[in-house]
Amino acid sequence: MAAAQAYIDALSSHDADKVPFAPGCIRIEAGLKSGFSGEHLRRSLNRGPQYRVIEATTPPEFTVDGDHIHAKFDVLTKPRLFGRRVCSHVDETFLIPASDGQIHHIRAKLTPFVSR
Repeated sequence: MAAAQAYIDALSSHDADKVPFAPGCIRIEAGLKSGFSGEHLRRSLNRGPQYRVIEATTPPEFTVDGDHIHAKFDVLTKPRLFGRRVCSHVDETFLIPASDGQIHHIRAKLTPFVSR
């Protein structure tokens, strides 16, 4: 769970240097590949505009099934319009083999919502 938590923390801190990505890690969101390698994911989390709008994440609820870590949490964004902002419920499954503790695969499902 520590590897998954490091990734979730990096979403809002924009510092992914300590996230243990496997070199061949990929991320799939809504059926599309959005992360092409561990280094690509690290660069995106550190400097990508798609992550820079994230202000915070809520504490995740984790479940574990073998090498799969399932996390549910919310992502809260910075931009506001009339006191409201678009946020997202996030449901991510990480493949993190106990043998190396690195994130090998991430499958993400996002459900947007409006928050005050």
